[in-house]
Amino acid sequence: MTKATGAIFQVHFRRRREGRTDYQKRLSHLKSGKVRMIVRKTNKYVYVAFANFDLLGDRIIASITSKSLLKLGYPGKCNTPSAYLTGLYCGMLAKGKGVTQAVLDIGRHDATKGGLLFAALKGASDCGIKIPFSDSILPDENRLAGRHLEGDGALKFDECKGKIMKVK
Repeated sequence: MTKATGAIFQVHFRRRREGRTDYQKRLSHLKSGKVRMIVRKTNKYVYVAFANFDLLGDRIIASITSKSLLKLGYPGKCNTPSAYLTGLYCGMLAKGKGVTQAVLDIGRHDATKGGLLFAALKGASDCGIKIPFSDSILPDENRLAGRHLEGDGALKFDECKGKIMKVK
């Protein structure tokens, strides 16, 4: 078979071809008129940002990665407690800049019940930002606190959470 050519063939946007952007989902987020809480994960870190739409491009209000948890004494990696703390930290920064409500934007990641993306959502909602969600999708409290991890992960979690709650 040959590739489609002709007058009616239309090439999709580059980011759609690469599988990086779902434009229908993005449009529905933008129509809400609310600030978006963007959560992305890689093999090593979790990225959380609050962004507002602008004609020249999205305007980032606050952003943070789980790598920055190292400064607070917590080994920031790509796991559930790190995602929760990253969401909490970014939520505190965004709240300090006047964000009161947002919608969750997980991009093209799969929405898995109890997943890492929803741990970041729980962190942001715990700092006082109103984000619509169902409690059934959130991870268990023991997983959020890192009690399932070996070592003194839960103790470091509580210390780091205390430091984040003091951030303005």
